[in-house]
Amino acid sequence: MRNKIVIGTRKSVLALWQAEYVADRLRKAYPDVTVELLPVSTRGDEILNMPLAQIGGKGLFIQELEYLIREGKADMAVHSLKDMPADLPPDFALAAVTDREDPRDAFVSLKYRSFEEMPAGSKVGTSSLRRQSQLLHRRSDLRIESLRGNVQTRLRKLDEGQYDAVILAAAGLKRLGLGDRIRSYLSIDDSIPAAGQGVMAIEVRKDDAELQQMLAFLHNETVASCIAAERAFLGRVGGDCKVPAGAFAQEAEGGRLRVDAFISSEDGQRFYRRSISGNAAEAESLGASIADSLLDDGGREVLEEIAIQ
Repeated sequence: MRNKIVIGTRKSVLALWQAEYVADRLRKAYPDVTVELLPVSTRGDEILNMPLAQIGGKGLFIQELEYLIREGKADMAVHSLKDMPADLPPDFALAAVTDREDPRDAFVSLKYRSFEEMPAGSKVGTSSLRRQSQLLHRRSDLRIESLRGNVQTRLRKLDEGQYDAVILAAAGLKRLGLGDRIRSYLSIDDSIPAAGQGVMAIEVRKDDAELQQMLAFLHNETVASCIAAERAFLGRVGGDCKVPAGAFAQEAEGGRLRVDAFISSEDGQRFYRRSISGNAAEAESLGASIADSLLDDGGREVLEEIAIQ
């Protein structure tokens, strides 16, 4: 067994919290192994004046960390799974996905208690086309404006009065001890989360069998089935933040999964949503099947129009 593990991580407070959480679990499981963090700043963290979809998508948060692993400077990386593209490079694998924190989107505001309470013309900050399209589908009278930066930066901009409300992942707020900033939650019915939202994923080299075995105790197989369905959907529809689409899978009775998913135009006016249930052992097929149904419903035309913009 190796005597040292280096974890590559972004420098944001949330990313460091997640990496330290995994590091602490490893130290307790393997007290003779030294576990260190290697924080780096990624292009996704540095370019904040443009929507993420316009500067390369989710991969901007991941590529520098994968480079560290390829170069042998880090052994693994801890990611928010929702920030990962649907497809990994062929030389990488997900060694573990963790227990899932609250997967819902959170409504944060100094003025209003809920999304429904906001008056027409209110300014809502989000960097996500998935959130934007669902918000506008329900409330076309709102102004949705881009909001980039880490959790603290987004909250500061809200506190400065730049927005009437912001929508953030509940999981990140809770992990940072900021759950008291949440005024209310957007239900799964109202806002389908991003694929993998609330889950931490540990990425390693595919050929690093020893490390994969060491990380196995962190893996949640039930969560893995859910995110397999969600990521299969994501891969089928284009798999990045450039796509206003989302999927959420949850365990149902009798070893089954329920998957809710949608595809929408950016303005939320053409909105296609479905639910499907099936055997958890066929999670990827369920995700692909609901994606194909939504594409046939009209989602394909919507996504083709977005692709040529």
